[in-house]
Amino acid sequence: MVGGVPAVPVAVLTAAVLHAVWNGLAHRIPDKLVGFTLINLTYTACALVLVALNPLPAAGAWPYLLASVAVQVTSTVLLLRAYQLGDFGQMYPIARGSAPLLVALLSATLLGQRLGPGELLGVLVISCGLFGLAFARGIPGRAQLPALGAAAGTGVMIAVYTVLDGSGVRESGTVGGYVAWLFLLQGPVLALIVRVRRGPGLLAGAGRAVPLGIVGGVLSLTAYGLVVWAQARGDLATIAALRETSIVIAALIAAVVFRERLGRLRLTAAFTVLGGIAVLELARP
Repeated sequence: MVGGVPAVPVAVLTAAVLHAVWNGLAHRIPDKLVGFTLINLTYTACALVLVALNPLPAAGAWPYLLASVAVQVTSTVLLLRAYQLGDFGQMYPIARGSAPLLVALLSATLLGQRLGPGELLGVLVISCGLFGLAFARGIPGRAQLPALGAAAGTGVMIAVYTVLDGSGVRESGTVGGYVAWLFLLQGPVLALIVRVRRGPGLLAGAGRAVPLGIVGGVLSLTAYGLVVWAQARGDLATIAALRETSIVIAALIAAVVFRERLGRLRLTAAFTVLGGIAVLELARP
């Protein structure tokens, strides 16, 4: 409990804010390859410290952990591509908004975590609100399909690694150790991919992007660490849905920082998300 409030929802909602902020920082860096590389290198450095301070995950967690590393690297590449091609206010909601229903489906079919009618209604309402935020300006044209495909693909990857990590951390016996090894193993991969693509001088002219990348990396690791901690203690589909409140924060970032038009429809969709959260929480046993 945190001040009389259940700790798991507090942790997940805090992670949602941090996640929206670090994504906003990544999008703000003009060269997205530089931005994502800096973020990955930062949380790799942090993970080295965490690995030294935490026990090694149990043997049963490693298949989940290694599979999650592969999926998260794929997710990062897809998200990077989406941000290169599209607006933050549209790409982020699609990437995040497609995950809750997929997580609910995967956790119910693969892990046997059945949702009651009220919980399922909450997940559905949240998802509808998120998609409303994404498509508030109408149906996208053909030129936007590559960006939309990358964002939707990111959502699929998010759903997959959410289920993998929710299972893996429960097998690991150590939340800190699981998170540390997860970030340590995945962090250098993008840097290696970028080095092959652009050569060794990628970060030579990073300049002002370096502080943003460092802050983004720290926030990224902290946000996901909170989520994995929550996954070790709560229901996967419920946690996944609560995480998507980051969409509301991202909508505000898009309007205030990137000067993207928010509009009445996006505000309605944001409140729909909040309504879905209320339904979800009230329906929990």
